Order: sequence, then structure tokens, then C-alpha cells
Amino acid sequence: MIRRFFANLGPGLITGAADDDPSGISTYSVAGAATGYSMLWLTLISTPMMAVIQGMCARISMVSGEGIAAIIRKRLPRPVTYALAALVIAANTFNLGADIGGMAAAARLVVRIPTDALVFFFGVGLVAAQTWLSYVKIERIFKWLTLALFAYVVTAFVVRPPWAHVLVQFAIPRLYFNSFWLATMVGVLGTTITPYLFYWQSSLMVEEEKKLGKMTIAARRGTDRESVTAMHSDVNAGMIYSNLVAFFIIVTTAATLGAHGEHNIATAEQAARALRPLAGQFAELLFALGMVGTGMLAVPVLATSSAYVAAETFRFREGLSEPVRRAPRFYSIVAIGVLIGIAMNLLQIDAIKALFWSAVLNGIAAVPLIGVIVWLASSRDLMGTWRSSRTARAWGWGTFALMGAATAGMFYFMAKGS
Repeated sequence: MIRRFFANLGPGLITGAADDDPSGISTYSVAGAATGYSMLWLTLISTPMMAVIQGMCARISMVSGEGIAAIIRKRLPRPVTYALAALVIAANTFNLGADIGGMAAAARLVVRIPTDALVFFFGVGLVAAQTWLSYVKIERIFKWLTLALFAYVVTAFVVRPPWAHVLVQFAIPRLYFNSFWLATMVGVLGTTITPYLFYWQSSLMVEEEKKLGKMTIAARRGTDRESVTAMHSDVNAGMIYSNLVAFFIIVTTAATLGAHGEHNIATAEQAARALRPLAGQFAELLFALGMVGTGMLAVPVLATSSAYVAAETFRFREGLSEPVRRAPRFYSIVAIGVLIGIAMNLLQIDAIKALFWSAVLNGIAAVPLIGVIVWLASSRDLMGTWRSSRTARAWGWGTFALMGAATAGMFYFMAKGS
């Protein structure tokens, strides 16, 4: 049983680990340093929320044989379809650029190479890897890269935070009504329950079917209980892992940076200080490995997610299982997204701030998409007997309401200047 569980790990685990990208690490670090332990409760409720939404995305594709962008194209008016696609691609591209900048800033701490050169190295290298490597090899590499996040788990125990206080903050929700706290909340939710993962999870389910030789929509359409059970095990494991890492990043930065009055993280070096109790003079190296490792996982996910959205919306050949010559437009969008990300960094954007605000942008973009996903997963016409349960629908609409309310509150208090 244990061997079967680990054999089933794949798209869900990769999706969960990709969620803790440089943007996620930065946002959780800002949350811990600036707001202490007050946002730990979000990691508790976001775990079932993530599991439900990602499970819905996967199940929609397993039943329909298509990615959710293709389903949205068929079921929503064209202007709404195009608006949602544009919103996600814009959020992905900004997030991608911020992640490349974060990787370069982190690597610069240990490798004295100009940041611009590192930006080019990471950007071009990741495009080349996606173009030349097969989906099976990419999946295998991605699984190993998920291990880079364990540094924060270990450090949280090394720094010995006040665990009784931590558990109280984790179990009892608290809200603070000011624009920064709510913007940070939107950022934490946005980097956790993030739009690009919806499309990535959905499209990976299609890729898994293609890997089994089911190359047409008709061949992929429909599923069975064993497949759905295996999918949920994979998705739940990925979402628990993602939120567990988020919990420990917040605890680590709150107990180190926040406890010593460093509430405003503005540089990669400041963020790296959270790991010094574990690594000492090697803190920058450990931080760089974490940021670069998760960036190598997340940047291809972001770029490919945009390509899947565009391909399914405008109906051209797509998929990592396809060679470049058969899907040139798909791979062109991957490359263009990374090139735009490189250009963003040449404009000298603040890497840490860009990472944080990309999470906020994702939080805003997620709200309408979650509504659409829950609506699709609840459709008897589309899903048949695999329609989401009442409990899943309740969690889905609850996620939509929480993220919508946090976003509205953020804009309200920003307008008030408080």
C-alpha cells in the first residue's frame, strides 16, 4: 500500500511543490517577518481549500478529457473566456519574471556574478530544458526538486519558537483591518491558492493520459473510481506538503526576523537571515539552493501554464508530450513568457517586492477563476456521476467567498489610506 501511494505521486505533488515557488517563499517570509504568527491559521484552512479546488480541476479533466481552459471556452461567452485567459497569462508572466529575479538575487549571494547575467542564465536555461527534455524526464526532475523546501522545516525546530503561542495562532483565526495586513493576507492566499496551478493540474492530468497512449479527447473522456482515488491521494499529499512548508516558513521568519525587529524584508540577503540559526555562514547558500531549486520547478510550470491556457483557448496543438516541431506555437508561448520575464528584470525591479506583489495579483486573479471552477465541477451536464459533493461545493464556494472578501477589504482600506 505504501509503495502504491508513492508510485501514485506525480502531478499533485509537483503542483503542491511548485506552489512554494520563490514568490511563495518571499510572501510567507514577509508574512512571518511583518505580521508574526498571525497568519498561521491561513495554512490550516487553505489546505482543504487547495485540495478541493485542485481536485476539482483534476476531476474535470479526467471526466472531459480536456484542460479547463478548453472547457471554459466551450461553456462561457467568448469575451469572458478571453478576459479570464488574459488575466491568468498576465498574472503568470509577472509571477514568472518575479521568480527569475528572485532566483538571480538569491544566487547572487553565493556566486559573484552580475544579476543580469544570472537572469539570462536561468531564463534561457529553463526554456532550453523544457524544449529538449521529454515530459517523463521533466516530471522525474521536478519530483526531486521538491526536496529543496525541507530546509525551512528543519530551521523552525532549530530556532525554538514559542510553540504554545504558535499553536494558538495556528488554531484561532485573527483578522486585522488595515490595508497592509489584508494585502499580505491576499498575497498569502494568492500564492497558495494560485491560478496557474489550476490550469497546470488540469493539463497534467491530460498529459498523464497521453503518456498512456490516449491521444484523442474521445479516448481520454471518462474515468473510474480507482483513478479518482489515486488522483485525490496525489493531490492531497501535494497540498498538505505545500501548506506544511508554508507553515514552517512563516514560523521560521517570525521567530528570527520578526522577533528581532526586522519587519520589512527588502533584499534576498535579509530573507536569507532566517536560515542562519541552522546554517550559520552557509545561510545564504541554503537560501539560494531553496530559491533556485523551487524556481527551477515553478518557472517552467508558470510558462507552460500560460501556454496551455492560450492553446486551449485559441485551439492549437499543445502539450509537453509533443515535440517542438508538432507544437511550435505552444513552445513559442513558453519561450516568450520567459523572455518577457527576463526583460522585466532588466528594468531593475525590486525582486522581493515583485515576488510579494505577484502573489497579491494572483490572489486577485484567483477569485473569478475559483467561481468558474466550482460551477463547472458542480455541473451535472459536464460531470455526470462525478459531480462534486455538497461538502466539496461548500468548501469551494467558501474559498471563493474568503478570497473575494479579503480582496475587497484590501482595496477598501487602500482607498481609505489605512
